[in-house]
Amino acid sequence: MIRSELLQALAKENPELRAEDVESALDTFFEEIGQRLADGGRVELRGFGAFSTRHRESRVGRNPRTGESVEVPEKRVPYFKPGKEMRAKLNVS
Repeated sequence: MIRSELLQALAKENPELRAEDVESALDTFFEEIGQRLADGGRVELRGFGAFSTRHRESRVGRNPRTGESVEVPEKRVPYFKPGKEMRAKLNVS
């Protein structure tokens, strides 16, 4: 699903809202999650999962084109852990 499909689904489920209001709410939702992660926090959506960041140490990588060694700096990367209900939905037999 892409962003426009999500906007359409939300608008269909909430016909009393204008398209601009749905888009504004979705923008706010994503912005708040991104800002919390940027601040080093965690976002937990019960039944769905939790967003957090993980620290990656610096390392020496390789340029695949030239084979030359490249220093990759340390960084934080986003991480998602699905909730119990989400895992159950994904693994229905």
